[in-house]
Amino acid sequence: MKLLVLGGTAWLGWTTAASGVTAGHDVTCAARGTNVPDGARHVRVDRDDPDGLVPLADTRWDAVIDVSRQPGQVRRATRGLRTDRYVFVSTCNVYASQAEIGADESATLLDPLDADVMTEPGDYGRAKVACEDAVREVFGTDRSAIVRSGLIGGPGDPTGRSTYWPRRFAEPSNPEGVVLAPDAPGLPTALIDVRDLAAWLVRLAAGAGSGAFNAQGVPHPLPAHLDAARAAAGNRSETVTAAEDWLATQGVNEWSGPRSLPLWLRDQTWYGMNARSTERAVAAGLERRPLESTLADVLGGPVVSGAGLTDEEERALLAQLRQ
Repeated sequence: MKLLVLGGTAWLGWTTAASGVTAGHDVTCAARGTNVPDGARHVRVDRDDPDGLVPLADTRWDAVIDVSRQPGQVRRATRGLRTDRYVFVSTCNVYASQAEIGADESATLLDPLDADVMTEPGDYGRAKVACEDAVREVFGTDRSAIVRSGLIGGPGDPTGRSTYWPRRFAEPSNPEGVVLAPDAPGLPTALIDVRDLAAWLVRLAAGAGSGAFNAQGVPHPLPAHLDAARAAAGNRSETVTAAEDWLATQGVNEWSGPRSLPLWLRDQTWYGMNARSTERAVAAGLERRPLESTLADVLGGPVVSGAGLTDEEERALLAQLRQ
């Protein structure tokens, strides 16, 4: 298969291009950056330039894989590239509600962003809806695959959301090896390994399925996710849970970033975000490795700064909790 990856130099794009090479395909990465996998061809393009895809115009591709979040970039690509199939990586943030557990791809979407360029992070979901519309307008549902990804993790995770917990168990902040966690037993988590997602994107490009798909990891309640992180790290120490309201009053952030407990979500109207139906994706060949395997594999990678609690922050919070 003659495969074009629009991108291919950052985390998911690079892993997807590498998967295509491993599968024996003829892979070209089109991007401003130059860090493409061995075995892939690089073509320098600037997708912000209205004529940025001209270097690709004379080639016909069997399939294109696109990870952009900018509607204008996707419109120019869908109209300007010659290809039989188009695989677009979207997000589960396109849905208007994140409350329902088990919702499938028929759930109501946000209104599309009415602009070529997304400038505000809060418009991410709406921008991806506009991108989806651009793909379907040209390729319909038979010649396109829209992959609404959930939280991606695994080796190379630049956000620290999949690396914080196994590393915290592997490198405790205190002599007792105790790990601070939120008391949120009903919180669903779902982590899809970047390698599994990338390999499936390549199979979709080759014709494994068409239409819209939710692509998430197997759901695990937060305590089970922490158990998997503990097992991956080989640490038998216990977690100490703190009430969610108490954590909030101490300035602990949710989900990601500095002074956070990654994956934690207080608002239960967001519990469905990580618990959507993935039946269509599994039927189309999505294969997902065990969570513990993904968490074990991230331990050998670099430490992501600015993700989670620092050792000092965790020790201080544990001391306050014990008072």
